[in-house]
Amino acid sequence: MGNEEDKSSVWIVSKKEKVWNAIINEDKLSQWYAPGSPWVIPSLNVGEKITFTLIPSVHNNITEKLPMTLTIENVVTYQEFAFRLDSQQILISITLKDESNGTRVTMNSEGFAASLENLKALVEGNKIRNI
Repeated sequence: MGNEEDKSSVWIVSKKEKVWNAIINEDKLSQWYAPGSPWVIPSLNVGEKITFTLIPSVHNNITEKLPMTLTIENVVTYQEFAFRLDSQQILISITLKDESNGTRVTMNSEGFAASLENLKALVEGNKIRNI
């Protein structure tokens, strides 16, 4: 990791504050990141446990709800929200940066393009695709 090719990124026509809210708000996360799969974020403190439950869909290979526990690793308001998938010790980092009258959102690994396009759609007021 660390190369630009290993990251997923999207540019959103919006201020960082609005994008940040869509990233840290569990109801909004449930809309754009694997739509319909709920998140529970008790607080935005480092070390806090998050629960994400992946719901079966035509886009994944699961047949039952798959609950996952994650631990918040870093929170820098309007800049970074990072958490670790406890079962596999995989770090997921979402960073925000001002860019060309909008906000660049980058995730630290590839494979999140569809979710980031949904984030863009949600924040910009467009239709979200079911992924």
